[in-house]
Amino acid sequence: MSMITLIMYGLDKAAARKKTGRISERSLLLCGLACGWPGAILAQQMFRHKTRKPGFRLRFFATIILNVAMLVAFFAVI
Repeated sequence: MSMITLIMYGLDKAAARKKTGRISERSLLLCGLACGWPGAILAQQMFRHKTRKPGFRLRFFATIILNVAMLVAFFAVI
C-alpha cells in the first residue's frame, strides 16, 4: 500500500505542475490510512508535495495516529 500511495502522490504532483486533473486529498488520506502512510511520508519528502498545507498535514497525521491505534488494538486482541 505504501508503494501505491507513493505513486499516487507522484502522479498528483505531476498533475499539479501541469494544472490537469488531480487526485483528491481524500483519496490520498484514505490510502495513507490503509497502511500507506510510510509511502506518503516518503513521497512528501521526495516530491515536496503537500508539505505546506497545514490543514492537510493535520489530517494526515491524524490518519497515522488512527492507523497505528487500529493496529495496536488488532494485535492486542490476537
